[in-house]
Amino acid sequence: MRITGTTRVFFIIGDPVVQVRAPEVYNPLFQRFDIDAVLVPLKLAPADLPGFLKYGLAPPNVGGLWATIPHKGQLASLCDRLDPVAQVAAAANAVRRNADGNLEGALFDGLGFVKGLDHQGVAVTGRRVLVFGAGGGGHAVAAAIAQRAPSKLGLFNRTSARAEGLRQRLEPMIGSTVHVAPNADAAGYDVVINCTSQGLRPGDELPFDPATLDPQAVVVDIIMSRQPTPLLQACAARGIAAHPGFEMLVQQVPEYMRFFGYEDVAQFLERDLSEVRAQLTGR
Repeated sequence: MRITGTTRVFFIIGDPVVQVRAPEVYNPLFQRFDIDAVLVPLKLAPADLPGFLKYGLAPPNVGGLWATIPHKGQLASLCDRLDPVAQVAAAANAVRRNADGNLEGALFDGLGFVKGLDHQGVAVTGRRVLVFGAGGGGHAVAAAIAQRAPSKLGLFNRTSARAEGLRQRLEPMIGSTVHVAPNADAAGYDVVINCTSQGLRPGDELPFDPATLDPQAVVVDIIMSRQPTPLLQACAARGIAAHPGFEMLVQQVPEYMRFFGYEDVAQFLERDLSEVRAQLTGR
C-alpha cells in the first residue's frame, strides 16, 4: 500500500483495538478503487477522547474516524451535530470534521445490524426480541429493532438504570412493547442479541446462560472476533442457531463510504458486497 504526503488518514479508535476488522476491509477497498487513503487502528483511553477530537482531527489530511468499544456514547456527547439515528441512540460510530470546523457524528450500527438480519434470513417483525447490553451498540441495535415492530422488545443491562434510560428513549416509538428484563434469562424470546463486550476478553463470563434459550431461538453476537465467541460456541453445543457480528460490519461499509464522501463507491458496494463479506468471513 502506497502512503505519501497526500494520503488521507482515517482512524478506528477503541480500547482495546486488537479485535477490530475494519482495516482489513477498508484498506483493500481504498486500493481497489484507487483512493489515496488509509485506515489505522488507534488504542485510545476514554479519558483521552476529548483531546483527540480537538487535536487529532485538526490536521487537514485527517478524514475522520470510525469508533468501537467503549467510545460510541461519549462520542455522541462531544459532537456538534448528530444524524437522527445517533440522536435517538445517544451514540456515534463515525465522526468527520466539516468545513466549518464542526464535528458531525453518525451511527451505522443499527442499520448495519438489521440489514445483516435480512441477509441471514432472521425476521424480527412480530417476534419477541431480547437485547443484552445498553451501551452504544445496544442503543443502536435496539432502536433499529424497534423500527421493525417486534411484538416484544426486552432490554437487559447489568446496570438496570442504563437499560431503563434506553427503554424511555424507545417508548415513544413502540409504547408498552419495550420493557426492562428483570434478569439475564433468555427464555421466552425468539431472537436474542448480545450487544455487550462479554466474550471480547479471555475469561469473560457469558452475557447469559444459553441453557435458558428456547430451542427454536436465534442468537446473534455482535462481537467481531476471528474465532467463534464463547457464546456462539455454547449455542452451537446446544444446537441453537447463532450468528457472529460480521454481517453487521459488512452492511455498514457502504454507509461509511458515503459518509466520508465516496458516494460512487457506496453505490457500487450496495449492489455487491460479496468481496467485503469474503474478506471478513473467508466465504
